[in-house]
Amino acid sequence: MTHPDKSASSTKIIPAGPARTEIRAANSRFIASAAPAATVEAARAFIAGVRAQMPDASHHVYAYIVGHGATTTLSMTDDGEPPGTAGRPVMAVLKGSGLGDVSLVITRYFGGTLLGTGGLVRAYSDAAKAVLAILPRMEKIDRRELRVTLPYGAYEPARRLIAAHAGSILEETFTADVLLRVSLPTAEVAGFTIGIAEATAGQAQIS
Repeated sequence: MTHPDKSASSTKIIPAGPARTEIRAANSRFIASAAPAATVEAARAFIAGVRAQMPDASHHVYAYIVGHGATTTLSMTDDGEPPGTAGRPVMAVLKGSGLGDVSLVITRYFGGTLLGTGGLVRAYSDAAKAVLAILPRMEKIDRRELRVTLPYGAYEPARRLIAAHAGSILEETFTADVLLRVSLPTAEVAGFTIGIAEATAGQAQIS
C-alpha cells in the first residue's frame, strides 16, 4: 500500500507570468488571458486591464482564485452570456488546474452565429484550457520579512548571507548602524539567523 507524499500535496503552484492565446468557434473569437494574482486587488486590476485593452469586445468573462486550499477567494462572472454558460465552466477548468493566485479573462468577439448553451460552455472551457496549457508555472514559496540591524563592518558579509539563503533586500537604511529590511523564504529563516549571528559575532539584531 502506498501513502501519498504529503510534501508534494502541499506544494502550491502559481503562474510564473502572464499568457494569452485565442481560439475560434463558429466565427466568434475567444481570447483567453491569464496572469498571476496574489490578491483580489491584483486580480481585479488584471481584469480591468484586459477590458481596457479590448473595449469593443462583446463579453469579458472572468474567473479568479486567490490563495490555495481552504483559504481561497473565488469570483467569476458570465458578463452577459446566458447564466452558467461562461463563468462557471471557466472556473471549473481553473479549479481543475490546481493553480492558485491566478486570474483568467476570456474576451469574446461575437461572430454573428449563436453557439447555443452547449456550444458556449465548450468554447469557454476550451479557451480556458488553451491558455492554461501555455501558462508558465512556478512553486509559491512562503516568505517572511525580517529587520536586521548590524554594524557597518558586517554589511557585506550580511549581503552575501542573504543571497546564499535565497533572500532579497527590500530596504537599506544607513544611520549609526545599518538597518536592512529583508525578505526570506520561511524555510531559510532559521539558517539565516544562525549564520548572521556567527558572521557578526552576535552583534546583529533581528526582529
